[in-house]
Amino acid sequence: MKNKVLIAAGVVLVLMLIGLTVLLISEKKTNKELVLEFNLDKEDLENQYTDFAKQYDELKLTVSNDSLSMLLEQEQLKTQRLLEELRTVKTSNASEIRRLKNELTSLRKIMVGYINQIDSLNRLTAHQKEIIADVTQKYNAASRQINNLSEEKKTLNKKVTLAAQLDATNISVQPTNKRGKVAKKVKDIVKLKINFTIVKNITAETGERTLYVRIAKPDNDVLTKNSSNTFSYENRNLAYSIKKYIEYNGEEQNITVYWDVEEFLYAGAYRVDIFSDGTLIGSQSFTLE
Repeated sequence: MKNKVLIAAGVVLVLMLIGLTVLLISEKKTNKELVLEFNLDKEDLENQYTDFAKQYDELKLTVSNDSLSMLLEQEQLKTQRLLEELRTVKTSNASEIRRLKNELTSLRKIMVGYINQIDSLNRLTAHQKEIIADVTQKYNAASRQINNLSEEKKTLNKKVTLAAQLDATNISVQPTNKRGKVAKKVKDIVKLKINFTIVKNITAETGERTLYVRIAKPDNDVLTKNSSNTFSYENRNLAYSIKKYIEYNGEEQNITVYWDVEEFLYAGAYRVDIFSDGTLIGSQSFTLE
């Protein structure tokens, strides 16, 4: 009887040892799985923090607002600091890893807010750019229109000015001798008789006009009685040979002027130019033999 009790107690003890061994093996396995899981969680969390810090670099490239750029910089520094904390945390420190997970969740919410803010600013900037581009286009179009009108006005004024100026035609030069006859030879010339016609022009201003006649020799030297006999033409002073005042009434008018030859003339091609109001109104070449 006693032996049976001892045997039964031994069996129970053996079974308890077996159960305890199985329990310890199971718990060890569970611990290993937990450690592996914690390692994976920590590694994944580190990767998330690293990627998160890189996203701030990308966001900062899209921002031109200095204040917003500074806030992004601060959040990026905070992310990098938490990443350094995570790297120093032991795998088994579940509470600290949980805290860092929560920190990452908060950072993500803040980043979403910044992303929305940046999108709003970019949309506003794009709209402003469209407005500026539209205003610029309208301004350029208006400027072109004004320039075109200005050019048209200049052209019209030029046409009006040309239409209103005098015009000398039928210009002829007759060399005469001392008997008042046509001189056959240049050595016999004592006077040059210059005839021309101021044509009818109802658009021209009426009243007293001053005509300047220039007689140019073959060497382009202008015949003049005095070096001070000049008039203004295209921002320079030109010498004239003869100065003639006329009373212009808009009708055709025949004019005759004379040049007394007191200098040596030689054979060749001469030219007469007639000016009025700072404008060349007629020219004619003639030959002395």
